[in-house]
Amino acid sequence: MQTKPFRIGTRGSPLALAQAYETRDRLMAAHGLGADRFEIVVLSTKGDRITDRSLSEIGGKGLFTEELEEQLLSGALDLAVHSSKDMPTKLPEGLHISAYLPREDPRDAFVGRTAAKLLDLPKGAVIGSSSLRRQALIRRLRPDIEVITFRGLVDTRLRKLAEGQVDATLLALAGLRRLGKQDVPTEILDPHDFPPAPAQGAICIESRIGDDRTEALLAAINDRATFDAVSCERAFLSALDGSCRTPIAGHAEIDGESIRFSGMILTPDGATSHRIEADGKRGEAELIGLRAGEDIRAKAGAAFFSSWS
Repeated sequence: MQTKPFRIGTRGSPLALAQAYETRDRLMAAHGLGADRFEIVVLSTKGDRITDRSLSEIGGKGLFTEELEEQLLSGALDLAVHSSKDMPTKLPEGLHISAYLPREDPRDAFVGRTAAKLLDLPKGAVIGSSSLRRQALIRRLRPDIEVITFRGLVDTRLRKLAEGQVDATLLALAGLRRLGKQDVPTEILDPHDFPPAPAQGAICIESRIGDDRTEALLAAINDRATFDAVSCERAFLSALDGSCRTPIAGHAEIDGESIRFSGMILTPDGATSHRIEADGKRGEAELIGLRAGEDIRAKAGAAFFSSWS
């Protein structure tokens, strides 16, 4: 019988820890195991340590995963828990996403100080956001608003807002709910006008390919609907670069054995955007996302993508 605790890797932010403990608690319940069978291992990532610049300036999504993945590959960790939208589309050789927890609400939350709604902000107001997608969508809806880079933990950003550094900020509703801060938003943004990031609201678990013991452990908590939907969204990303240097939105929904996908790409200034809709059988989720990415790339043309570089 296995007596060594399963080692669960995570970043050290309050949200990352909440996600790691949710994963542990689900594993305990699914297998009837005690807390002593699991060890939460906290690692600092480059993305956590550098907070004065946007992710696009310092290297993109892998900044939140690299240290955890090194420990996975060495065998020091058995699994790592991530916010799915932080995951690069290409993972290190030998690793894969083996499970997703049931997805939270993927929508964006507007938190306003001088107005309760995005469209009610006064002309020239300042919004803080580090996401190029959110920045582009804000500029698309309100070109008269100034958008500045605004990084840091959830509490840090809320503190900066309260201090008056900005008039408003945007956060993922899922993260606020997981932190017990569901009363913080002043507006929940309509996903048609303000579509979410691919994989937003989903917690994923990364592990070593071929580690049968961990695979058997995780199979019991994998949510298939989330797995299929997010796999579609990540395939869309992979066809369109999928780094933090590109304003991309995408969301897939499962309905029985069918899947519906909606995607959008924007220029960073929000002035030009393209949408795409796709649907099909959920068993072809990745193929549907990939084709949607290829189709919207062809529709937009090379000149559109030159604005991203």
